Amino acid sequence: MPKSSNAEITLADYRALAQFRQEIRRYLALSDAAAQSEGLPSKQYQLLLALKGLPDGTEATIGNLAERLSIRHHSTVELVDRLEKRGLVKRERSEVHRSFVFVRITPKGETALKRIVATRIEDLKVAGPILVKALTVLTKRSRGK
Repeated sequence: MPKSSNAEITLADYRALAQFRQEIRRYLALSDAAAQSEGLPSKQYQLLLALKGLPDGTEATIGNLAERLSIRHHSTVELVDRLEKRGLVKRERSEVHRSFVFVRITPKGETALKRIVATRIEDLKVAGPILVKALTVLTKRSRGK
């Protein structure tokens, strides 16, 4: 747990943090609605996004996806199973290490994800400046300004 600051917490700090949390909740609720409009439960959308957005050099294993989603291994397996049944992802065994299985997004999965992400980017154009403003208020003091 981070050490608490000796600096006084101001009303502006409380308001900025409340605004920041409200905007995050709003953005996530809109993300859930966008996923639902594509017929995807939120968790399935999140897995597709995590899969497509893995950093360079990070293999698309169940373990890595579970870590990125902050969920348990078996929950990730269940999500992959559901997405695979829908034809949105597929499992692929490593040719080098046969015990390794990678998760790959299919063209159908790419199409669904692209439609959802396009709306999310548009919503961020509205929410982003509000989030940045709240973060600026909250972090200004830590920079000594």
